[in-house]
This record gives sequence, C-alpha cells and structure tokens, in this order.
Amino acid sequence: MHLLQMWAIMHHLLPVALLLLSTACYVNCQQKLDWWQTSTIYQVYPRSFKDSNGDGIGDLKGIEQMADYFKEIGVGAVWLSPIFKSPMADFGYDISDYRQIDPAFGTLNDFKSLAKKLKSLGIKLLLDFVPNHSSDEHEWFKRSVKREKPYDDFYVWKDAKGFESGKPIPPNNWISVFNINPMWTWNEERRQFYLHQFLNKQPDLNYRNEDLKREMQDILTFWLSNGVDGFRVDAVPFLVEESSFRDEAYVDESKAKDMYANLNHTETMDQPETFQVIRSWRRLMDNFTDTHKTDRKVMLTEAYTDLKKTMWYYGNKTHPISQMPFNFELLTKITPQSDAITILRTVDSWLQSMPEGMWANWVIGNHDNPRVAKRFGAEMTDAFNMLVTLLPGTAVTYYGEELGMEDVFVRWDQAKDPAGIVLGKDKYLTVTRDSCRSPMQWSDAISAGFSKTSGTWLPVNPNYWHLNVENQRKAERSHLKTYKHLMQARQTATIQKGQYHGYNQGDGVFIFTRTLAGEPSYVVIMNLNTEIYRPDLSKIEIPGSPKKLYVYTSSLNSAQKRGDVVMTSGRDLELRPKASLVLTSQTVKPEPLTKSSSNRLTSLVPQTLVVMVVCHLISRLNLS
Repeated sequence: MHLLQMWAIMHHLLPVALLLLSTACYVNCQQKLDWWQTSTIYQVYPRSFKDSNGDGIGDLKGIEQMADYFKEIGVGAVWLSPIFKSPMADFGYDISDYRQIDPAFGTLNDFKSLAKKLKSLGIKLLLDFVPNHSSDEHEWFKRSVKREKPYDDFYVWKDAKGFESGKPIPPNNWISVFNINPMWTWNEERRQFYLHQFLNKQPDLNYRNEDLKREMQDILTFWLSNGVDGFRVDAVPFLVEESSFRDEAYVDESKAKDMYANLNHTETMDQPETFQVIRSWRRLMDNFTDTHKTDRKVMLTEAYTDLKKTMWYYGNKTHPISQMPFNFELLTKITPQSDAITILRTVDSWLQSMPEGMWANWVIGNHDNPRVAKRFGAEMTDAFNMLVTLLPGTAVTYYGEELGMEDVFVRWDQAKDPAGIVLGKDKYLTVTRDSCRSPMQWSDAISAGFSKTSGTWLPVNPNYWHLNVENQRKAERSHLKTYKHLMQARQTATIQKGQYHGYNQGDGVFIFTRTLAGEPSYVVIMNLNTEIYRPDLSKIEIPGSPKKLYVYTSSLNSAQKRGDVVMTSGRDLELRPKASLVLTSQTVKPEPLTKSSSNRLTSLVPQTLVVMVVCHLISRLNLS
C-alpha cells in the first residue's frame, strides 16, 4: 500500500475507546522484547547535568564523570538534548553544523569517550535530532541566501504577497509557534521571505528537496556510525507545509490575529509528506541495524498533536514509522484538577488507540514543561513515577524527577528561554521553560555539586542543601530509593509483559494491576484525595485471590513501608492524603537500616541508660 493511502486510511479508521474498567493482555509471553522496550529512557539536559570545567555550563565530560549514576538508578538508555554546534539562540535547537559538537559541550572525541563509557555500563545512547530547521548561521542557509546550488532550495522561500509603502507583505497569515511574530522573515539580499515555524534564527528546511533529504540521511548515518543507538526526533509535525501555502483559519475571528493558538494549524502540521520523510529515516535505521548486525536502532518522535494524529506516527506493521511516538497525554491532559476517572481514561485511550502490535510509552516531564512537583505538588512525585514506570510500555524520566526536583524561580535578568523573553518582563513567567532546566542537584556543596563555580548558567534551586542525590542515598526513605525500587520492578516479567487492569474507587483513587500467570502480581494505588482514604482491595482482581499483599515500595509521605503486610479483605488499608503504594503478592523484605539510621538507634542506647540511672537516683533521694 502506498504510504499516502495508508495515511488516509489511518486518518479515518483509528478509533479511541474509553473504558472505566480496562484490561489488556499487553504482549505475547513468548515474545522476546528488545532493549528499548525493557529500558527506562533517562533524558539529560546537557547544560544542566554536570559541569566538568567550571564554566557554569554542563558538558559531555561532566556526563561521563557521572555515568555510573545511570547504572546505579537502573535506567537502560540516556537521551541527550541537543549537543550539536549551535549559536544557542534556542539552546541547541538551532544547529549550525550537524556533524560537530558545540564547543560548550566539548569535542567529538569527548562524545566518543562518553559513548564508550556508556557502552561499558550496558547503557544505550540516544541523540536529539532536530530536522525541521537549522540555524540561520548554518553554511547551507548562507549559501541558500546567495542562491548557490544545490543549497538554493534547501529552505522554504517565498515571494512577498505585495508591498505596502515599500514594506514587503508576508505570503500568508501564519504565526510563529513562539507567538506574536509572523512565520516569515524578509531577506533583503535574496529579496524573498523565508519560513520559520519557530524563531527567525531557525529557518525551516525544505523536505520537498531531494538533495536535502539525502544530506539528512547521511547525517543520521554519520552518528549511527559513531555509536549512537537511536534518535529522539524533534518537532516532527512541522517538517512539511501544505504546498499551496494558503492562509490558516482563525479559531476566533474576534480574538488577537497574532497569537499562534488562535489559528487552526491545518496547513503547517501533520502533512502527508511528513510521514514519508520519517518513514525513510526508519528504513535507513533498520537497514543500518541489519547491515552492521547491531542491536536495534530506535526512533522516538516528538509530536505535540492530537491523539489520533499522534498514532499516525507509529505507521503500521507493514509500514512502520516510529517505534515510539512520544506519549504526551499525561503531560497535556492531567492537571491537579484531574480525578481518578480522568487518569484512567487517559491511560486507556492510549493503550486502545495504538495500531496493532505497537508499543506504548509514558512521559510525565521534559525540558519543555514544569516539573511534576510544580504541577502536582512535591508529595505526588513518587505517585507519578510509579504511574509512568509500571504501566505497560517504556518509561521516560526527565533528569531530577527521580529526586523530586522542583522548578526554580528565574528572575527576568536571569532569563534565558527565548519563548519567555519574547513576551517581555511582565509575561515571561507564563511560558518560560527555564524553571524546569535548573542544574542537577548532586550534593549540598557549592552549586549543588553541579559546578565548582557559583556562576551557573541558570540559578541552582535554593533547596539544594537538603534535596540532592547524596542526601537521598543516605536517607532511610527517599524519592531516589523509591525510584530504584521501581526500576527493579521494571525488570520483572510481570511489568514487562503482564496484563493491565485499571480501576477507580470514587473520584480520588486510581488503582491498576499488572498480572502474569506464574509470576508475582503488582497493585499500584494512588490517593489523589486531600483526605485519608481506605481503598477496598477486595474489589480488585488479583490472580489467586491472596489474603495479604506486601508493600513493594511506597511514597515518601506514606505510613506504610517496604515489607509491610497489607490484608486484602475489606478496607483495613489506610492511605494518607496524596500517598501512593506499590503492593505485590510475593514476600518483600523490609528495607535494611542505613548507616545513619543505625547510628541514631545506637546513640539512643547510652542516652537511655543515663536517663534510667538519673531516674533511679532521684527516686532514691525522694525515698530518703
């Protein structure tokens, strides 16, 4: 079937089914899963992970220095946000050379050294590939301005619609994703407008040009040959525009005409040719895998679009496109106002909308959105980590979410994100992405152990003195320890292949189970209420109907601890507000005391003896 025909059929036939009680046999128990299906993918924002040279900016050597941490917490793949050479107008999403590392991050040799280190740890490496646009400082664009072949048509150029008082009029009414400004910028030398769906420093590439398509395929091959295991492909819905370049319709004619959200983006997103381009990259990666006998190379696609269109990026069994179109449903649809039924429906809608044979994934945070602790409160950190890691499919974790890191306040004079800066001092905080990109909090040392200098590129969160990796390693209970337990659970057959059943008990409690014949069962309970709740476990179907379950792991605000016994009859279990639990049918040993905990207990012994002696002496004095 021709890809365009497939696109048309998918457009009409992909249903969305919603059930208040869901059940899915997720995968054939005999099926051998690939690495990207069993791994958790950990997103690193390189500028903020670890600074090795004291310039206040994270770099590749810093990531390599901390690589053992990835192994420690149990993730199987690391995805690096853009590291290619860039003027940094949008912090790496404006690339001036796709084959070079930006000097702020290091060198190509530094990259190869990092790739070698990760491989020695058994951890896969994914790069952020930004194909929709380059920087206007790329050599291609400079040559395109001069109409030098073959670069003259590498970008989307259009004549002015006309001139008003000598000023060129843009070809249509399209508005940049970053708002206010047109999607077109006039180039005086070429005497034409160029298209940029984002910043005017990010001219859109022209995927109707065969030379460009071959060039981008060569770039993918270059990085695959340098040890990359796959790519997260940025902003895929925008790759191709409707060929007539007609105006987009307004959502509301009475509202502002210069706001991106007031346009229906039928001409600038999800065009049929887009799927052809991405499909060609999938074929290239599959061919590379087969030719070089490597582990499977994987492609993840970023598409902030509606659910039905997101499913198109999977392709189908005969025409596969992306192994994992990122699932942003939890990011975009779940808010602090959401009840358990909404979460249940959101999970079900993804699982039941996927084309046959495809694999789910779950995302709750990234570099473009406020952190979980900001959106839902710090007490819900563990609950949402449980959700994304134990649902069927692949989990994606944004750096620091395993610690419960919180958004940092960034003053106007510290602001870096162009999406916020364009709106000015009074409005930048409404959209800035700086707050969720603050430096990783390793310790209570200067700059949270991220850098040797206090002058970091974004401010370190002031709470670093207590919220950091070192403290959470030592604590008897912590977000980090809970996350490690979740990573261990992900290696079980039940979580990788087992059935999923989702439930709600009232509006405030979401429960789901993962079960597999002959394997331990898991029950995840999230109390969304601001009150104590007693869930009725007798209503939950668990194979073998066990009379008791064991706490596998618990949220930091839970009264229950790892290894505690929970009876399944009636409503004996009491959950604190916003608390969450993972229960299992197999016996779980309690968490061993940390050194600091045992020291505290030991220190109590002589104190207790002193008190007893003093009390004895006082009683003797009173008697006398």
